[in-house]
Amino acid sequence: MASYIIEGGRKLEGEVTISGSKNASLPIIATSILNAGTTKLYNIPNIHDTQITLEILKYLGCKIKKSHGKIEINSKNINKKEIPEHLMNQMRSTVILAGAIIGRFKEAKFSYPGGCDIGARPIDLHLNAFQKLGINISENSGFITCKCDKIIGANINLDFPSVGATENIILASIYAEGTTQITNAAMEPEIVDLAKCLNKMGAKIEGAGTNEIKITGVQKLKDISYSVMEDRIEAGTLLCAGAITCGNISFPYRNPEHLTPIIHKLEETGCNIKVENKKIYLQAPKKLKAVDIKTLPYPGFPTDMQSIFASVLTIAKGTSVIVENIFENRYRYAAELKKMGAKITIEGKTAVIKGVRKLSGAKVKSTDLRGGACLVLAGLAAKGTTVVTDIEHILRGYEGLEKKLNALGAKIIKEGEK
Repeated sequence: MASYIIEGGRKLEGEVTISGSKNASLPIIATSILNAGTTKLYNIPNIHDTQITLEILKYLGCKIKKSHGKIEINSKNINKKEIPEHLMNQMRSTVILAGAIIGRFKEAKFSYPGGCDIGARPIDLHLNAFQKLGINISENSGFITCKCDKIIGANINLDFPSVGATENIILASIYAEGTTQITNAAMEPEIVDLAKCLNKMGAKIEGAGTNEIKITGVQKLKDISYSVMEDRIEAGTLLCAGAITCGNISFPYRNPEHLTPIIHKLEETGCNIKVENKKIYLQAPKKLKAVDIKTLPYPGFPTDMQSIFASVLTIAKGTSVIVENIFENRYRYAAELKKMGAKITIEGKTAVIKGVRKLSGAKVKSTDLRGGACLVLAGLAAKGTTVVTDIEHILRGYEGLEKKLNALGAKIIKEGEK
């Protein structure tokens, strides 16, 4: 198991760059299956989750070339329609590949996905949507088989605006007969990025970024080059790293509006944030102020930022209240923060955080991807040395996090990586 060893108490200062979006990259990589040709992708982050996704594509029969930040995927000769269980178990997002495989071949086989243990994330919404598109689904020994003669456009009303289900419906219905209408669709920027990529290929998707998306089936797609959007959760994480260390940081960012809910909450803590010429500047105060947060689907405050923001609030003056409305098991990091001196009380979906003057370095365990990042930030602000173990969770979603933080003046060593 790999670890981060962090010497705390250093103010972060300077400029950094933001990597491509993890949450946009995975469904955009899946589009290459539908293309049945060559797709060139730029700005894909080199993280565990993208590596696993590309491994699955190789298993299916895709040819993949990497060079100078470009990934070229040739999916012409795919000869398998099953996602291998050992790769499916490593992350939940692999289920997105099912929609693309079904969309192209009218059949797919896969097991239930794995990923971070942050609560129930059933794929019923995905499977129910597939059935509405005319896809027959059977389950046997933990495997799900999807099959149909043709995909028929349908009206699909989602019970919850699930990002994954919205993406899977889009991917599965690109070649459908007729029109597919998604109501209560997820509105996240990553959905917009996926639609832009597919429309460039020749798909007909309207309404991405709103709660109603219309997909008109087409007969074929074409080869394209596409650059993935920046990672808004990494951007938010680095802003919070600047805040928790009383720092002064900046970075270029093409779509600052994606960060609006995060920026607003940081401003409430007392941070001075400027957005000028597609660049974001943060100047943190000497003492942060407590704030209240409720996580909601986009454009609300992102659940992926909840644990990261919690670390900032551990040293804010006053009492903060967080309400987690998306995942019910997303407070596992709290017990680890308590080892560092944080005062956190959890009751159901609510966390009450009483700010302390200082955190103390300790040995803590990364519980999941964002919970792990939360502990890294706490270590940056803590007095003494913090050891964060099980950082494989963090490596799933952040590209060179320790390098970026060190470039801003942190002192982090990564140990034990294979």
